[in-house]
Amino acid sequence: MRNIIKTCLLFAITSTVMTGCQPEEFDDSNGIDSPVLTPAFTVTPVAGEVNTYVLKADTENVLDVLWDRGDGTGPSLGKTIDTVFYPDAGSYTIELTAIARGGKRYSTTQEVVVATSDPVAGNLVRGGKMEAGDEDKWTKLAIGGNSVAFNFTNGKLVATGGSWGHSGVYQAIEVVAGRKYRLDLNVSGSGATDTWFEVYLGTQEPQQGSDYSSGGIRLGLNTWAGCGNSNFNGRLSTLACTGSLAGKPNIVEFTESGTIYLLIKSGGSNLGATGISIDNVELRGTN
Repeated sequence: MRNIIKTCLLFAITSTVMTGCQPEEFDDSNGIDSPVLTPAFTVTPVAGEVNTYVLKADTENVLDVLWDRGDGTGPSLGKTIDTVFYPDAGSYTIELTAIARGGKRYSTTQEVVVATSDPVAGNLVRGGKMEAGDEDKWTKLAIGGNSVAFNFTNGKLVATGGSWGHSGVYQAIEVVAGRKYRLDLNVSGSGATDTWFEVYLGTQEPQQGSDYSSGGIRLGLNTWAGCGNSNFNGRLSTLACTGSLAGKPNIVEFTESGTIYLLIKSGGSNLGATGISIDNVELRGTN
């Protein structure tokens, strides 16, 4: 009996000690006192580098920092001294979120204006984000019938319809011979039926009322080939099951400098209840 009592007491003491050693959970509501922070940071251009900046956060009473670089990638855990590169001209709102003891968060922002795009990595596609006014950068192409339409809606270019219609959009882009370019875009949809969706980089100028095949399909969805049948959302380079770049590095190169035509087209029986949405279209030089 005495041994049993000793064992129970030892278990109770051990349980108490183990419970007392559990780590604290730090969040906004755990009741741990947090020092009040005054979040601040500096943005300094890097000498000799194009569109590259050093972000330096004040570190007093700071445990961690989150940076939102204002480029659409969203906030992410970073270092108190970090670097950001903006390939495209524009205005970017950088937000620092400083995290104090106890999980309290304090934020501040600064705006950085990038005057010119990087000559190599800058996006050659005009209006690729499909924002207000970007429709002026694209030309609509009627190929067959009028039952498939491309329209700008809520920050996206959306292809809708079906009934075996066929249409698209395009724009002219200047490229340099021998330079490598990366092609990609975001696509999403609820699932289509008997439908094709294709992206071209051709040298022939599109003609109203005529189909387009110059340069061949680079990236595409095709329900007969097994993609685009169900819900999809992501980069076309990942989702594509047709085209010369499908399943390969999405890098293209041209033998001659001059004008090429980026053309996006779709058609078929039914493009889905929500159609096929397009945004963040990019053709960028690679280093």
